[in-house]
Amino acid sequence: MNILVLNTGSSSLKIALYDTRNPKALWSRHQEDDPRLDAVLASKPDVPIDAVGHRIVHGGSRFRDTIRITPDVKNGIAQTAEIAPAHNRHELAGIEAAQRMFGVQMPQFAVFDTAFHATLPQEAFVYPGPYEWIARGIRRYGFHGISHQYTSRRAAEVLNRDPKSLSLITCHLGNGCSLAAIRNGQSIDTTMGFTPLDGLMMGTRSGSVDPGILFYLQKHFGVTADDLDATLNNNSGLLGLSGNSGDMRAIEKSLDQLDPRATLAFDVYIHRLRGGIGAMLASLNGADAIVFTAGVGENSARVRAATCHALGFLGVRLDASRNAQPDGDCEISAADSSVKVLVIHTREEWEIAQQCARVIEAAL
Repeated sequence: MNILVLNTGSSSLKIALYDTRNPKALWSRHQEDDPRLDAVLASKPDVPIDAVGHRIVHGGSRFRDTIRITPDVKNGIAQTAEIAPAHNRHELAGIEAAQRMFGVQMPQFAVFDTAFHATLPQEAFVYPGPYEWIARGIRRYGFHGISHQYTSRRAAEVLNRDPKSLSLITCHLGNGCSLAAIRNGQSIDTTMGFTPLDGLMMGTRSGSVDPGILFYLQKHFGVTADDLDATLNNNSGLLGLSGNSGDMRAIEKSLDQLDPRATLAFDVYIHRLRGGIGAMLASLNGADAIVFTAGVGENSARVRAATCHALGFLGVRLDASRNAQPDGDCEISAADSSVKVLVIHTREEWEIAQQCARVIEAAL
């Protein structure tokens, strides 16, 4: 079957058309900066479409698996938009654009980034606030689940191992960043939380900060909740510290020019990434492999080298030449490394198409 996939992220739109028998896309587009959805959809090849799949970042407590989109499902996605403001509203716009283009009879499916983390144990997803928070749905959900799921399975293939025999740390490093601790093919810990703002430092998002800072800013500087939302989501992270860019490529160019703020931004990014990996290692009680994926994870040899250098005490060793020029999905660790290190190209759109196909086939 032919499935069209819309992956509307926090900073871009990725769209791809697949024959589900072949992982090579029949057609794809990748656009940055507020793409015009209707125009992009209109440019697709003139081939029949059997279904449309959408990456939906936040499924909340209600949506734990891929589901066909109905008006009720759309309302549920809209209700979680407040806790994933950079994502769910854009994804709803994608659903509506596809409906305009293909009509209301076209099957559309929601594939949730939170679903892969539904296996988190209580001690990992419960926050240490009042017990009532749990009943209100305030808990760690985790995100980038589609990417973590695909890359962990693909890593097992590269290692020629059964996914259920592995303990992996998957590092999804893009404009948004998160880690997952994966044991026997299931997520048991992750860095993002109730919202995609928690955890690692990111391109424009702060990641975890002392909540006391927020009260301090409100009390002494008159900062509002909306101000804090905008600051922590859009003007923090690499952009906030460098004052220049949230793009790691630009940060690295500034590093080469000895820009002190870019250096600070990079150093804080790596410090927090190393700390997050340490936490995942503790949750797993050791790991067979560390996997780097997404835009920064796949393309920045500097980030990978700086991160792994601090893990030398665990016996992690990189092969410098492999790290400098990874050859597709591959191992980049040295032969004597006690923990394998891999670079895997994340294929979220293909994973979405496969999950939609499984739901369709199960209903036949």
